[in-house]
Amino acid sequence: MNCTFNLKTPNDSGLSLIYLKAYFKNEGRRFVYSTGEHISPKDWDYDNKQPINLNGRTKQAENHRALKRQLDRYSLFFIDTIQNYKLTNREIIISDIKNDFDIEFKRTKSISSKFFEVYDIFLEEKRNDYTDEGNSPTTIKRYEYNKKLLFEFQEHRNKRLHFNQINKTFYNSFVNYCINDRIKPHSANTIRRNVGLMKTFLYWALENNHTYKSDFQKFKAPKSQQTDEVALTLKQVQEVFDFDLTKNERLEKVRDLFVFGCATGMRYSNYSKVAKKDIENGVIKVRDKKNTDKALEVPLNDFSIYVLKKYDYSLPRISNQRFNDYIKEVFKLLGYDEDVKKTIKIGKDIIEQINPLYERISSHTARRSFITIMKNKKIPDKVIMSYTGHKSLEVFNKYYKPNNEERKDFMQTVWKIGEVPLKKVN
Repeated sequence: MNCTFNLKTPNDSGLSLIYLKAYFKNEGRRFVYSTGEHISPKDWDYDNKQPINLNGRTKQAENHRALKRQLDRYSLFFIDTIQNYKLTNREIIISDIKNDFDIEFKRTKSISSKFFEVYDIFLEEKRNDYTDEGNSPTTIKRYEYNKKLLFEFQEHRNKRLHFNQINKTFYNSFVNYCINDRIKPHSANTIRRNVGLMKTFLYWALENNHTYKSDFQKFKAPKSQQTDEVALTLKQVQEVFDFDLTKNERLEKVRDLFVFGCATGMRYSNYSKVAKKDIENGVIKVRDKKNTDKALEVPLNDFSIYVLKKYDYSLPRISNQRFNDYIKEVFKLLGYDEDVKKTIKIGKDIIEQINPLYERISSHTARRSFITIMKNKKIPDKVIMSYTGHKSLEVFNKYYKPNNEERKDFMQTVWKIGEVPLKKVN
């Protein structure tokens, strides 16, 4: 009786599943078990039944040694299992051996071919984390979106995703997809966040023995950049507020929610759910959906009161995704269709994206506009931050987006002839 390893599809040009096979010569029986590991047939040593190039310092050699260690776990466990059966005079039954393997390798069995099943296990664990460090609903939604993004990338490549494919080539291809191949390209900051979420999942998979690959630890997400997103002026918010949408109830509701966001400075997850019970003495009092440790207190004003009364303190319920689609329609009708260039840096590459202005409007534009309008009105940062819930001045200031006209006005306001004595020009 001996065991060895064979490829399921040795003639394929892609990856092949590796099986452990053991033969009981005297009994004419055999035990076959999927290791869940994959390798390219060209990288397999058919004589020694193991990966080639096990020596050296190359990345391939490191990966092949790691794979060899994983395969050794299977062969050693088989030898130990059979030895124990013999020592205890236990009958060797193939189904019993398989059950033993299922128990021992329950976390690695066929895992590489079931990448998204493992992601579902990860998600379920995150959802059920009730410790103080547990994940907020917003974070869970981001993990869910990250899974969707990886699935879209798999469909785009038309190639099934496996853990043992997570390497530098995969990473570069994934980032390129996010920037150049999606219908809605991601910004550097969005890519940075999604890469971070993906690495969190992969660290979890490594720690829980779902993979032996650790290449992802060297993935460096694009550096966070000062975004050049849109912020509206108070005059523009007034124009949006006054725009006649009575013949389109769907867009009217979206517009009203957007104005409410501009007038409160809250995140969409907070301001879209404000109800009458949250109003106390002219102040909106709610827990931050993103960080439930934060209690937000936002005074009402003419705009926010108007919208609340219009809907009898029961604001329209629209998903964030649909809201972001619909609000672009509103601003397209308003004529925000001039082309705007956006520049992002990924590694050493400078990538320019040109889109109509209305495509740059989202639910977050409202929060950014609120902060910019308030700062331009010389409201102290601490007061504004008490409304928005920001604790970090660095993060808060990233929301400040004065437009070109405002920047010109600021310059002219200070640098006036007569304000400072000038030398005579000879």
